[in-house]
Amino acid sequence: MIEQKTRPMPKSRARGRPREFDPDRALDAAIEIFSERGYHGTSITDLADATDLTTGSLYKAFTDKRGILLAAFDRYRSVRSAKLETALAQGANGREKIKAALAFHAGAAHGVSGRRGCLVVSMANELAAHDPVIAERVAKAHAANEAIMRELVIAGQADGSVSTSLDPVAAGLLLLFLLQGLRVVGKTSRPEAQMLAAAELASRILD
Repeated sequence: MIEQKTRPMPKSRARGRPREFDPDRALDAAIEIFSERGYHGTSITDLADATDLTTGSLYKAFTDKRGILLAAFDRYRSVRSAKLETALAQGANGREKIKAALAFHAGAAHGVSGRRGCLVVSMANELAAHDPVIAERVAKAHAANEAIMRELVIAGQADGSVSTSLDPVAAGLLLLFLLQGLRVVGKTSRPEAQMLAAAELASRILD
């Protein structure tokens, strides 16, 4: 009897190459769509399309749509804070750093980024009134920006570039109002020149 050689069974071919999951890239896409459409105006399908991930992958990583929002909010704050810090580093004194902060926010308040809007402003308007977790995050974001502006006023007064007649607390709050107001008005497609002119005029309160 001739013994037949058994051939090894062929390995099954993968049905498709799995998508690589990059949390930061997914959250950056989520930031854009949440900022533009708001939380309630964004569906999980919208997020899946924007991130190029399946809804199952999103749920596995972030539990639900609210989980994606919270992670996106934290990512947004981290990225924006790092970029602002870089902008402030260009200033040689307190006044120049304040002007750099104003220009930074004015620069984001026109064109595509202006129409998309700020995620902090969007969540403050839409969810903070009835969501304690969101309200806390928004409050911390505002407090951090207010503290930055207040400390820059104090630093400017110390180095002689900002008038010592200014109340640093009131000035810091006023500058916060302007920074957030720029992002709100930016949703209406104001031109860059107007935004930068407003930021430049605001810096005169430092005299």
